[in-house]
Amino acid sequence: MVNINPAYRRAELEYALNKAGCRAVILAPEFKTSNYLEMIGDLAPELAHAAVGSLKAVRLPALEYVIRMGTAQTPGMLNFDELLGNPSAAEIEALEMLGERLQFDDAINIQFTSGTTGAPKGATLSHHNILNNGYFVGEAMRLTENDRLCIPVPLYHCFGMVLGNMACLTHGTTMVYPAEGFDPLATLRTVAAERCTGLHGVPTMFIAMLDHPDFASHDLSTLRTGIMAGSPCPVEVMKRVVSQMNMREVTIAYGMTETSPVSFQSSTDDPLEKRVSTVGRIHPHVEVKIVDDNGRIVARGQPGELLTRGYSVMLGYWDDEEKTRAAVNTAGWMHTGDMAVIDEQGYCNIVGRIKDMIIRGGENIYPREVEEYLFRHPKVQDVQVVGLPDKKYGEELCAWIVLREGQKATEAEIRAFCDGQIAHYKIPKYIRFVESFPMTVTGKVQKYLIRQKMKDELALEEAKTA
Repeated sequence: MVNINPAYRRAELEYALNKAGCRAVILAPEFKTSNYLEMIGDLAPELAHAAVGSLKAVRLPALEYVIRMGTAQTPGMLNFDELLGNPSAAEIEALEMLGERLQFDDAINIQFTSGTTGAPKGATLSHHNILNNGYFVGEAMRLTENDRLCIPVPLYHCFGMVLGNMACLTHGTTMVYPAEGFDPLATLRTVAAERCTGLHGVPTMFIAMLDHPDFASHDLSTLRTGIMAGSPCPVEVMKRVVSQMNMREVTIAYGMTETSPVSFQSSTDDPLEKRVSTVGRIHPHVEVKIVDDNGRIVARGQPGELLTRGYSVMLGYWDDEEKTRAAVNTAGWMHTGDMAVIDEQGYCNIVGRIKDMIIRGGENIYPREVEEYLFRHPKVQDVQVVGLPDKKYGEELCAWIVLREGQKATEAEIRAFCDGQIAHYKIPKYIRFVESFPMTVTGKVQKYLIRQKMKDELALEEAKTA
């Protein structure tokens, strides 16, 4: 299974399908502002005249099947309902034989994660990876067959797929999906109507629910636990979730797609102070170490890069040995790129990021990926993208652009160039046209100075986070 972010646009969809060599794609006709039939039609115009299952598209050479949801018919495409008929005896036998051949450490899932070099990387996860991680996530929340977990987080992320679905499947817990996409009112109504005992979300989701005008009219007394993760969790938000949403056993989880994803999680009975100020303690059967710039383990309580090893580490990046070797060393340690401190009790605090990553509303964005796309604009000579503090999303993107000599452009023109081509959350909120960037004597761009200048100009303050 290859997870495709529904916010992807044509360039990203084309890359993901070709990188993974997808033979089939399943899509809804549309969702919100995205028309998926148009997108796939633009990338594979051959569909209009292709026999079902025999697509031969120049831009998507591996793709054979396009399967659409709904009852309407589209030339060249199968309807999803057509696949739900009773299987033949031969098909059942073939499925059983396939099941016997599968091994626990075979690849089962490719998760595309934004790459520092511009193109998303396909983190390849095994049955062993995601099944076990889902189990231990559920154990940390003390899930049972009597629980009902509300899952408003995306299923194309590990958050929904593993921390949601797999945690429930391994504990007999009921999965409850409140809407096709996150809607704070729909989530509140669903929790109340379905008597949910658990609720997942990134901080921005919890903020939207807590601040909704109708928040107080919903009975959330059945809530007990859940997970807040995906981006740094503001301390005050965590306290409000406990006191106002009754989630007295809410947990914080930390990880990355490449580690299936969770490696640290707080427990339901951890002191509240630890749950709001740390990401908990290490998961069972996982090793971590904190190292300095030379790769040597630092003393307890000292900061350094967090490395992870164990069953949860991915098989590698799909079809990319070089990036895999750069991320996972010969001893099996996964470099997280995060700076962390582990105290005497084993609680971990993430203190910064080595990787130049921006986290906007739970979405990981590497500036290089956005820069690479903006470089395609014929008027752009150079561009640098940084993250700026934002009260709603945690961070927002800011692009500094140097135009080619003699060229003029507007912010609207740059955004229009991005619209429909890259995901909406990657389109910079702030755009500035500049003559040059602050540089070191060796010619490296000093992004921290760009960030500070914009913070001063816009009077932005860093959000206090756990």
